[in-house]
Amino acid sequence: MRIVLDAMGSDTHPGPEIEAAVESARHWGDTILLTGPEGLLQPKLDALGIPKSIVEVVHAPEVLEMTDKPAEAARGKAANSMAVGIDLLKGGKADVFVTAGNTGGAMANALFRLGRIRGVKRPSLAIIIPVRGGYTAVLDIGANADCKPIFLVQFAIMGSIYVEKMLDILSPRVGLLSIGEEPGKGNMLVKETFPLLENAGVNFIGNVEPKEIFAGEADVVVTDGFSGNVFIKTSEAVSRFISDIIRDEIKASPISSVGGLLAKPAFRRVGLMLDPSEYGAAPLLGVDGLVFIGHGRSNAKALVSAIRVARQAVSNRLLEATREAIQRRLADLNRKEEA
Repeated sequence: MRIVLDAMGSDTHPGPEIEAAVESARHWGDTILLTGPEGLLQPKLDALGIPKSIVEVVHAPEVLEMTDKPAEAARGKAANSMAVGIDLLKGGKADVFVTAGNTGGAMANALFRLGRIRGVKRPSLAIIIPVRGGYTAVLDIGANADCKPIFLVQFAIMGSIYVEKMLDILSPRVGLLSIGEEPGKGNMLVKETFPLLENAGVNFIGNVEPKEIFAGEADVVVTDGFSGNVFIKTSEAVSRFISDIIRDEIKASPISSVGGLLAKPAFRRVGLMLDPSEYGAAPLLGVDGLVFIGHGRSNAKALVSAIRVARQAVSNRLLEATREAIQRRLADLNRKEEA
């Protein structure tokens, strides 16, 4: 595979990106294309003795900063590292693009250069989270703060395909995030989306609250980007808060410290399961190309995980399956409306 990695994405770029590119290229045998200023990147790779056949630098003189306004910067900085990388993807010179940069900037560049899959109203950012007994995909987590019901229906279709392809779950259970399980609960968006999902051709199980999500009762959870972003950030904050409390309490007395040592393997397993760097990056579903976006705080480990997930998406033909599903489900919906 030929994988593009934005060398200027993470908060501490390009160190983590270079380390991840080298490790990934050696591990999987792929060619990693690093986009960014050649004068900055190539000397660092030369110092490490990395041949261009393993990690190739593609010159991109401009950088999208976190403070840049996404749409303006995507147009005004046409040679930024995201734009150059996505152009490689569009031109068939790469199979997938990975960045840990500005989410809005990645979305803007992807929309301007790749466009949407035919029939898709809005792209959606999806993330896999650990729950009891496995994993759940939550979308949207920030690409669309304001949504219409049809957007959520399409999120459900794309999320179902993503889970089928990436988690190998057939007919995944789709839940609609709400403040109650009953069909009449929720705001107007939830109430109007509910009947549409019942007829969307997905395995819709109804409204779900966060407690059902973490109990593993849904494989896909759809919501607007504002609520999804708050849900994910709150979940991450609570996870860190509880971990810190447990760590402090274990150290509070000699007896609890001994108990903590005995339980250390269990804590390590839990920590690994909750570690965001294990899951790497979230796909921008609905754009006409494979684009994965990681957190700005991504280290080399997280970026290697992002590349692993991106490779899996290419191998499992996620883009082709999403295109086909959208066209098929939209045709079904149109027939139902006509009937």
